[in-house]
Amino acid sequence: MPVNQNIKVAVDAVVFGYTSKEGLSVLLIKRKIDPFQNTWALPGGLVNDDETLEEAVQRELKEETGVSINYLEQLYSFGNPNRDPRNRVISITYYGLVKPDAFDIHAATDASDVAWFNIKHLPPLAFDHKEIITVAHTRLKGKMQYEPVGFELLDEKFPFSELEKLYMAVLDRPIDRRNFKKKITRFGFLEETTEKQALTGAGRPGNLYRFNEVKYFQLKKEGITFEI
Repeated sequence: MPVNQNIKVAVDAVVFGYTSKEGLSVLLIKRKIDPFQNTWALPGGLVNDDETLEEAVQRELKEETGVSINYLEQLYSFGNPNRDPRNRVISITYYGLVKPDAFDIHAATDASDVAWFNIKHLPPLAFDHKEIITVAHTRLKGKMQYEPVGFELLDEKFPFSELEKLYMAVLDRPIDRRNFKKKITRFGFLEETTEKQALTGAGRPGNLYRFNEVKYFQLKKEGITFEI
């Protein structure tokens, strides 16, 4: 039986950002062209015949936002026949978590603007990009149960409360602070220093912590079981 197929392949990038002040955010572009002109969307576009999926998502991200990320993890494939009003497009999506102030963002090519939006205050989005972000956020929360997170997002030395705030922001829920500290320190990828955090109020300043880089990336590669 003949196959009726005229499918295009695209890539989209869900880039999560984290800062202690702003919490968890998502990098979005404002579309310059139809469909959904002047509507916010994920950076992405069609894959060229001569490039891999990874090359395509890196290119689109760089072209539309100015951001270069060494590693994005493949998330999911979205292929509803009506997800793009122009034609049948299957999107292979990727996601990552970065520190926003490490990048100088600027819009170009199909984007008229680019900005970070708090995950809880997203604007109306083009295509099925709200669904894609929801799936990516769920995946990110699940990933934190078996892999340490924070090395690329926190300062070299930080109060333990900053790590707690990171986990609460991504998980979008409170955590048991006493059990959290007990559980996470037993893995050995955190080191307590003798340096004190700057005193900003009443009470005694706590010690600063830092990541043991070797142990951190060893556990990141091997995986851990970490019930928060």
